[in-house]
Amino acid sequence: MKKTSTRLADGRELIYYDLRDDRVRDAVDRRPLDPTVTTSEVRHDVLLGDAVAVASHRQGRTYHPPADECPLCPSDGDRLSEIPDSSYDVVVFENRFPSLAGDSGRCEVVCFTSDHTASFAGLSEEQARLVLDAWTDRTSELSHLPSVEQVFCFENRGAEIGVTLQHPHGQIYAYPFTTPRTALMLRQVAAHKEATGGENLFDAVLERELAGERVVLEGEHWAAFVPYAAHWPYEVHLYPKRRVPDLLALDEAARTEFPKVYLELLRRFDRIFGEGEPPTPYIAAWHQAPFGALEEFDGVVREDFACHLELFTIRRTSGKLKYLAGSESGMSVFINDVPPERAAQRLREVASS
Repeated sequence: MKKTSTRLADGRELIYYDLRDDRVRDAVDRRPLDPTVTTSEVRHDVLLGDAVAVASHRQGRTYHPPADECPLCPSDGDRLSEIPDSSYDVVVFENRFPSLAGDSGRCEVVCFTSDHTASFAGLSEEQARLVLDAWTDRTSELSHLPSVEQVFCFENRGAEIGVTLQHPHGQIYAYPFTTPRTALMLRQVAAHKEATGGENLFDAVLERELAGERVVLEGEHWAAFVPYAAHWPYEVHLYPKRRVPDLLALDEAARTEFPKVYLELLRRFDRIFGEGEPPTPYIAAWHQAPFGALEEFDGVVREDFACHLELFTIRRTSGKLKYLAGSESGMSVFINDVPPERAAQRLREVASS
């Protein structure tokens, strides 16, 4: 992998990740852009103990542009985009309309391919590995920023999820705090560790799932399963079999196998609802240990956390979505319409093509 860092016309950082070491990236952003102005602010909710990012400047962000005006495609002649060069393998840049900025963190966009009509599931294993390497590199770089405590790599896919740019891409949020979901996991890990005299909760969960009926697919170094208490109609957790706290700690064997396993999983997701159905909307979310102090989680260290990916769709059956209504939105109590065992069976039945 070759990494080349440059700057866009308004000062934002852009990084090319290339498969070939001889690629030269010297294209200049020719757009007459004004400096980026953000109003991001993180507010603490004293009743719930969580945080809310207020970012009013995002109201003006790009919204469903036509394909020939996509800002994530390479620049072509006089059609200038966020990527100055005429082609790329993988590129990462600071979001022009970030939810988090400055002392409140940082937001980045990850473009998986220059092909506007592609999807992550359609990438080659070599390209998917390059994306993994980019995620890993950005996790490392962002973790060293003084305002960053947790790095979150994710992909929103599909209009049903709220995606406003159809080009295959994901995002990276670098939070200035430990996110509420991660904090919940760490509290459970701490309680389990104390109750069992030191047993790791993630290890226990993975061992139980591998011995059960909800395994979807399994490799030598990775395992994918529908969790016992899945929140979403079709939800799969992908774990490295050797527990690591973050992407940085994955060994070469796990990195090599990841593209094959993950691409197979995504292709099965696209076939859940049968032939002729539109692509399955999903969220793919990497969970990594925070880089900040963990004193509030008694007895827990970073190495107790298990880096893993959670993949889920809001589609519950053909043509129908799972809405977060009263119980979910008002009380955070999910009601799942699809038994996890049935979801796992369906994902085993479908074969990718």
